[in-house]
Amino acid sequence: MKPLLAFLACLSAPTLLIASEPIDIGSRRELFVDDLLIDKLSGEAELRLHHPTPREVAIVHDAPWEGSGSGYHTVFQDGDLYRLYHRGSHLEVTPGKLGSGDHPPFYCYAESKDGIQWTKPELGIVEFHDSKKNNIILEGLGTHNFAPFKDTNPDCSPEARYKALGGIMSEGGLFAFQSADAIHWSLIRDKPVITKGAFDSQNLAFWDATIGKYRCYFRIFTGGVTTKAEWKPTGVRAIRTGTSSDFLNWGDEADLTYVDSPQEQLYTNQIAPYYRAPHILIGMPSRYIERGWSESMRALPDREKRELRASAHERYGTALTEGLLMASRDGVLFKRWNEAFLRPGIGRPGSWQYGQQYIAWNVVETASSLPGAPHELSLYATEDYWHGKGGTLRRYTLRMDGFVSINAPMKGGEFLSRPLNFTGSKLTMNFATSAAGSVRVEIQDASGEPIEGFSLADCPEQFGDSLNHVVTWKDGADVTSLSGNPVRLRFVLNDADLYSLQFAE
Repeated sequence: MKPLLAFLACLSAPTLLIASEPIDIGSRRELFVDDLLIDKLSGEAELRLHHPTPREVAIVHDAPWEGSGSGYHTVFQDGDLYRLYHRGSHLEVTPGKLGSGDHPPFYCYAESKDGIQWTKPELGIVEFHDSKKNNIILEGLGTHNFAPFKDTNPDCSPEARYKALGGIMSEGGLFAFQSADAIHWSLIRDKPVITKGAFDSQNLAFWDATIGKYRCYFRIFTGGVTTKAEWKPTGVRAIRTGTSSDFLNWGDEADLTYVDSPQEQLYTNQIAPYYRAPHILIGMPSRYIERGWSESMRALPDREKRELRASAHERYGTALTEGLLMASRDGVLFKRWNEAFLRPGIGRPGSWQYGQQYIAWNVVETASSLPGAPHELSLYATEDYWHGKGGTLRRYTLRMDGFVSINAPMKGGEFLSRPLNFTGSKLTMNFATSAAGSVRVEIQDASGEPIEGFSLADCPEQFGDSLNHVVTWKDGADVTSLSGNPVRLRFVLNDADLYSLQFAE
């Protein structure tokens, strides 16, 4: 038995070593949209999902070439300019009938200098009703779901500085587009680059500097036959991903999986690297729920209800949509928050209907409306979809890194990290407390023993509200002596939220 025990010990030793290997965070900003850094939450501490604050209506789709079917928005900041793209289309939903207005879909463009006030420039590109005085950038192929991005690949050619995917199954799949100025677009090649999927959603791609490749995310149906010749969607609306080195040849396809979430209908995905921590991919998909008739549909006469129920578009009266939050570090396995990130909302009959809270792709940084306050995140979501003369896009705001926090009430709670390696001379945190609340921080060695000078007793109460607060101990803030050595972080919180942390120079 002794030789066998020795053999098993040799096998298990590397496994134990790997299991206890410190997480190397370097000088990256780390958020709590997953539990990678968390070894233990104790007391009343918990991970808390936060919700965006509604602001003004950013865009009203009231031009003749836009309308109530306008959607699949993309927003990104490009230097001093904010760019917004969306489908321009109109839906006429009446009992027993769904119409698409008097024109096919177009893709439209708007821009802003601050991400708050938007204009629709006259571009002179596409003719509509004998005039080119409009903000249309694209007609025909790809206009159901065109999704542009600025390519940050260092090897990207100038004529392809902006890229996009667009297309649906009846067109053959997803096509690759390019542009030198983000306004005038052309096909990179005349054949689709991805052909196996459903694509009847906002399908997107971007350059992921963390892996040095392009990533794409697109709609599939679990169990569905999705070919141009035969379209039979069955199962559940889901998301598939792939990677590419050249944006044309895609592989490594995988269906997204989730840590602890049930199978649900996900309409869009809106996945992108979070620009303040680009090693973390954050998505804001739309959840599609069948819950029966909305209040506005219940008000219809019985005859009209029967006609609508018999139509192919019953979902326009019975389905609901809302925004979710999810995050990943490998692009395939996501931590998805099962609670809604952006609920349908209160105050208007049109809120609790299909098409509400489709979040636009990407968050952007904007100035706060509070004088002297730091910048915040802006995101945008649809309202008034499919009914009325024109849909709208509302802006919402969120604290920087403010998706999820480690929260504790006044009773108190603690967060103990897994062993970490870091580089830097100071520990900063994005946190907020009440006037009576506080955060204290202890740095331990890998075995959990407090390091002299950095114990909890050495740390005065840190209080306030800051995006970049430098943690101090009795002897100051310098942690250079610990850089490169495995440590654990212990946070003791009272009526406080911890949104992110970062070691910096």
